[in-house]
Amino acid sequence: MRRALAAAAALVAAAALAWVAIPGERVAVEIPPGLSARQTAELLGRRRVVVSVTAFRLILKAAGLDRRLKPGFYSLRVHQWPFSLARKLALGETDEVKVVIPEGWRVEQVAERLAAAGVADGQEFATLAAARRLEGRLFPATYRFPPGFGAERAAARMTAEFDRQIAAAYAAAQPRPKLTLDQALILASIVEREAVRADERPKIAAVYLNRLKRRMPLQADPTVQYALGYWKKELSRADLKTPSPYNTYLHGGLPPGPICSPGLDSVLAALNPAPSDALYFVADAAGGHVFSATNEEQNRARAAYKKALRRRESAVAPPR
Repeated sequence: MRRALAAAAALVAAAALAWVAIPGERVAVEIPPGLSARQTAELLGRRRVVVSVTAFRLILKAAGLDRRLKPGFYSLRVHQWPFSLARKLALGETDEVKVVIPEGWRVEQVAERLAAAGVADGQEFATLAAARRLEGRLFPATYRFPPGFGAERAAARMTAEFDRQIAAAYAAAQPRPKLTLDQALILASIVEREAVRADERPKIAAVYLNRLKRRMPLQADPTVQYALGYWKKELSRADLKTPSPYNTYLHGGLPPGPICSPGLDSVLAALNPAPSDALYFVADAAGGHVFSATNEEQNRARAAYKKALRRRESAVAPPR
């Protein structure tokens, strides 16, 4: 790249004389995806980053960088030296920070991570998400945001990704789903919090759909955790009585909204459940679940799990 830039300097020496001004104050510039070199140069001209749009285009073309410009948010200078500018754009040296939003996080967790990364005010983001009912629609993915991007734009970026992946998958599903998108999203959010192994997602979805068909309460622990306001690991009998429309031990049917933002795989599981007559599942000692069609089978599976835990605890207990 240095050799190419040196050649460009020789070819456009006359044009470079246009940059006689000393670089000025910093300016934040967003280069949207899909812009051509000409459009990028024009954008930089409007923001006063380049003195001559034509000269900068010549530099990019002579250096072979006109098709290598990277989109993103950049911290640039008014009247920035053109060769350092070209290098920065070609290498994609943005000021963006990487923010990972895992599957199964609720709004408050997303808000805390954005605040910790300096992307947005956490309280502002949580308030905006609550007002617009964005629980479940903040698509879990790895994002790159500039510092101070703001709650509004961060939420828009994540919901746009939701539309691109989940809403598009729902629209393309064949045969047509019996669940509405909102219903599928609610079910998927429960599956996301319950599933330990990826291959169990369709089985867990089938259990809850079977229970809905029989008008049985879902009795999904994650909905109680959501009602409590945090992901409590071990629920007590008192927790199961928590008064909340999200508590599926107390209320039939689906809860009124998603309890987290599920990933695409959990949504696909809700749309394509496994063929199963199971109505129950319980953890097993191998890190997965045992699925049962009757309460008797469920009780046996639960007893086997407790027995395995006691055996494991006795094996690691220190000698007296």
